Amino acid sequence: METFNQFVKKKNTFLFGITITFLTFYILLPVLAFTPVLQQKAIGSITWVWVYSLALFIMTIVLCTLYVKMAAKFDKTAAAVLQEYKKAGAQQ
Repeated sequence: METFNQFVKKKNTFLFGITITFLTFYILLPVLAFTPVLQQKAIGSITWVWVYSLALFIMTIVLCTLYVKMAAKFDKTAAAVLQEYKKAGAQQ
C-alpha cells in the first residue's frame, strides 16, 4: 500500500534524523573535551566542557519531548493506515 510506504518512509526519516543528531553531539563531547576550544573558561571557573555537557542534557530532553509528540502523530497515522488496509481487505 502506498500510504503504508509513505508512513514508513516519513517515520524512518524522522527517527534517522533524530538519532544522527543525538549521536553526533554526544560523540563530539569526548572528542572536543580535550581540545583547547572547550577548555577555555566560560563563566568564572566553569569551562565550556561543562556548558556543552549541560547542553547535551537539554538536547536530550528536547529530543525526547519531540519524539513523544511525533510518536502520537505516528500512532494516529498508523491507525489510519491500518483502517484503510482493513477496509481494502473487506472489499476484496
